[in-house]
Amino acid sequence: MAHIRTYRTPVKMGNWFEEQRLKEDEVKEHLEKKGRGELAGQKMDLLKENILKPVKFSVTNDGTLHFGDIVMLVNMGGGNRECSAVSINADVNSLTKIPSPSIQAPCAVSAVRSVQPCTRTAFVIASVDGSPEGSTLHFEQSFALKTTNGFARGLYLTSDLQSFQKCAKKSRLQEVSLEDGDSFLSWWKIVYFDPQERLEYEGLPVPANVKVLIVHCKTNQALAVLGDQVLWTMYGKEYELTAHTFLDSHKAEQDNNHWILCTADPAGDGLSEVMLTFNFTVNPPTPLHS
Repeated sequence: MAHIRTYRTPVKMGNWFEEQRLKEDEVKEHLEKKGRGELAGQKMDLLKENILKPVKFSVTNDGTLHFGDIVMLVNMGGGNRECSAVSINADVNSLTKIPSPSIQAPCAVSAVRSVQPCTRTAFVIASVDGSPEGSTLHFEQSFALKTTNGFARGLYLTSDLQSFQKCAKKSRLQEVSLEDGDSFLSWWKIVYFDPQERLEYEGLPVPANVKVLIVHCKTNQALAVLGDQVLWTMYGKEYELTAHTFLDSHKAEQDNNHWILCTADPAGDGLSEVMLTFNFTVNPPTPLHS
């Protein structure tokens, strides 16, 4: 007779009261988080809505770059790399809603393969030596690169000497990230890409939409994208970004270090026509005299 059930189906067994209260608390907590917009799905939607919002890049009328210009840093790829752009690699853990929705520092960066003008890929050329906004940027002149204001909070592209505790996640090379505030660690300079003609261009205005090197002032390492170091982010497959100068057998920087500071097309609302067609000239530009 041991197999005979001595109680009816509706009878509750064990710690049924505690379990019921726990379930009620879970539902209540879920609804409260939903009301505050703190659910993971809500955070993801908020992040993507703001960080992928289209941004109008600056238009250059004289063909040169200026302080205050909003540009995209594009590497044209090569070898095992596709065309990519420096981008904010923020996730839901980087998001804060106080006092308003924005990303918080420190924040990672990566090279996104989707070259689209948006908050994630927009950077402002900022002065660090007192040069007024709108003045021309020159080769070898120190400057800073920062994200746009608002959701991206104007964070500065920063790097420092490689150490055991602070280095790139995959390659273990010199790390590049976004930090609050301007410091010497966020100073960069534009260098002409051809070492044989570099002295000739020193001190001349930097043309927009041409191949250059972006060198970190403190460590003298050039900004680089690594095609063999793939990062899987919430935005998809991307490349690791680092500060490291890659030299070939002729002591010239490789295409990992070649960047184009891309501006908007004066004839339209998008990127420059050169950028859209990926038809960059292979001949060196004529030096621009101030």
